[in-house]
Amino acid sequence: MDDGRSQEEYIRQVLEAYRKTPGTIGTVRRADRMLAAQLHQRGVAVTVIENAFVLAAARRLARPADALPLGTIGSLAYFLPVIEEVLGMHVSPEYFQYLRHKLERVASTR
Repeated sequence: MDDGRSQEEYIRQVLEAYRKTPGTIGTVRRADRMLAAQLHQRGVAVTVIENAFVLAAARRLARPADALPLGTIGSLAYFLPVIEEVLGMHVSPEYFQYLRHKLERVASTR
């Protein structure tokens, strides 16, 4: 875990990042809160979860222009496979910073 933050603070931070992730419905459900608590209990760092959000959002935006539109993400559980992927990655933090900047640029042009 990143630091000694309380479970409540951890859950708040994860859910706030989820809510702000492009492509999500922007609301938090009870199941999302429970999953965030489980991630805390597993000791998954908030930075890992935030990086998974960024990676998934970047992948969704990088689809071909003529592809069918993707549905809105309605659950934190959507990101579980990407969280597991990020946990196994050996990528520098700069890569995720690069993706964040790309997402910010795309968002500012829309």
